[in-house]
Amino acid sequence: MLAKSTTCAVVGLEGFIVQVEVDISPGLPKFTIVGLPDAAVQEARERVRAAIRNSGCEFPMRRITANMAPADLPKAGPAYDLPIALALLISSGQLPPAPASAMYLGELSLDGALRHTNGILSMVAVARDEGFESVFVPACDSGEAALVEDIRVFPVETLGHLVRHLREENRIEPVAEDVSGANSRAQRQSASVRVGRDVDLADVRGQEHAKRALEVAAAGGHNLLMTGPPGSGKTLLARAIPSIMPTMTYEEAIDVTKIYSVSGLLSAASPFIDERPFRAPHYTISNAGLVGGGRIPRPGEVTLSHRGVLFLDELPEFGRSVLEVLRQPIEDSVVTISRAQGTISYPANFMLVAARNPCPCGYLNDTAKQCVCRPSEISRYSQRISGPLLDRIDLFVDVPRVEYEKLTRPSDAECSQQVRRRVEAAIHTQRRRFDATDLVNNSEMGPNEVWNFCRMDNAAKALMQTAMNRMNLSARGFHRILKVSRTIADLSGDDVIEVSHLAEALQYRQAGELD
Repeated sequence: MLAKSTTCAVVGLEGFIVQVEVDISPGLPKFTIVGLPDAAVQEARERVRAAIRNSGCEFPMRRITANMAPADLPKAGPAYDLPIALALLISSGQLPPAPASAMYLGELSLDGALRHTNGILSMVAVARDEGFESVFVPACDSGEAALVEDIRVFPVETLGHLVRHLREENRIEPVAEDVSGANSRAQRQSASVRVGRDVDLADVRGQEHAKRALEVAAAGGHNLLMTGPPGSGKTLLARAIPSIMPTMTYEEAIDVTKIYSVSGLLSAASPFIDERPFRAPHYTISNAGLVGGGRIPRPGEVTLSHRGVLFLDELPEFGRSVLEVLRQPIEDSVVTISRAQGTISYPANFMLVAARNPCPCGYLNDTAKQCVCRPSEISRYSQRISGPLLDRIDLFVDVPRVEYEKLTRPSDAECSQQVRRRVEAAIHTQRRRFDATDLVNNSEMGPNEVWNFCRMDNAAKALMQTAMNRMNLSARGFHRILKVSRTIADLSGDDVIEVSHLAEALQYRQAGELD
C-alpha cells in the first residue's frame, strides 16, 4: 500500500516542499530510503524502527521503500524522521491517511520523543506561503514556529502523541492563534526597544574622536578600521557599537532568526533574535568558517553577522587568503558558495569593524613607549592587509594611548542611549529617502544612488576635486567618501552635503591613504 506525507527541506536558507512516499510490498524485510538522502537521513531507518516499536505501534517486517520527492533535491539532516514514520504507519494500515493540508517536521529519538530540529522557522514559513493550513513540529520548537503567522502550529511531544491525535483518541491542541499573535506583537514591541548591552560608550574614557567615528559608522552602516597601541581601548570601543546601532525592524529580526535557526544556534527559551548580532571570530578561522562552506554548505561568520557587526580583532594576524574572501561579501552584501551539488547564496549585509596595532610590537608613534620594530618589519606587517580590502573600508581611526587624567577623573561622556537617539534619527531619514528602493542605509548606495542623493554645495565640490587630486582616490574611494559625507549630513539634519561634512569624511579617509 502506498502512503504519503508532506515535509520540507532547507537548502541554504530557503525551504522546499518534499513529498514523502512509503510503499510496503511483499518480500524479505528491507527498509530502503531513496531521493538523494545524506547519511543522517539514511540513519532514519533505525530511528524510525525503534520509535515506532517504542510508541506502541507495529513495525511491518516486509519490504519498505521510502521515496522523498523531488528526487534531484539533496536531503540532509534528521528532520524527515517524523514524516517517514507517519507515512509508514499509514501505509501499514495503522493510521488513516494524513490530511493533505498538513506538514510534518521533526527528529525522532529511539523512544519516540521529538527532538529539537534546525531550520523550523524557514520550513514553517514555506508551509504558510505554499498554502498549508497546519504544521506539526516538536513541542520544544513550537515557540519558534509560532513566530510565523496565519498557520496553525501543533506541538508534538512524541510519535505516540501524534498517533493518538490522528486516531482522534487524544487531540493535540494547536498553539492558540491569539497567543501566537500576541507573541508576534510582543516580539515586534521587544524589537523596538533594545535590551541594554554590557558595554556602554560612557564606559570608554577619552577617545572622543573614535567615539564620533563609531557614531558615523553606526548611522550609515559603514566599515571601520581602528589603529592603536595595545590597551588603548580598540576592543572595548568595538564591543560598544551594538549599543548605539539602530534597532532592527521586525522583518530584519525574522531574517536574522532564520539564519540562526538553520545554523542550530537558537535557544528554545528565546527563539526570537531582536538584537543585532555581534560576531568576533578568532584570527585562526578558516575560509569556510568565515564565509561559509563545507561538504553540505553552512552559513559562515559573515552570514551570522547579517544586519549586525563582524569584528575582526588583530586584523593583520588573519591569513591573507582569509581576508581576501571578504572582498566580494563586503561589496555585494551576499556570499555565494558553489559546490558540485549546486550553488547557494547566503545574505551577508554586515558592518565590518576591525582593529590592528600599528606595527608588530604595537608601539609605533606611541607617546610613552618606544617602537623596537625595524622598518622592513613594519612594512611587511602593513602589507598583510591588501590595498583592495583597505579600499572597501570607509572610516580609518587612530586610537591613541589614554592619559592618566582621563582615566581617573569622573566621566562626563555621553551614554550609548543618547548617541543611539541621533543614530536612529539619521536612519529614519535614510529609510524615508530609500522608501522606494530595497536599500536600508547609506552604505548600500550604488553609483546611481550616490549621484541622486549625495548632492554637494559648490564649496564642497571644490574641496572634493582637490581631495581627488591630492589623495589619488579610486572611483570606489570617491563614492565611499560621498556616502560617509551623506551620513554626517544626515546626523546634522542637512539635506545638502556641506564643506564641514565632507571635511570630516576626508579626515576619516586620510588615515587610510597613509598605509
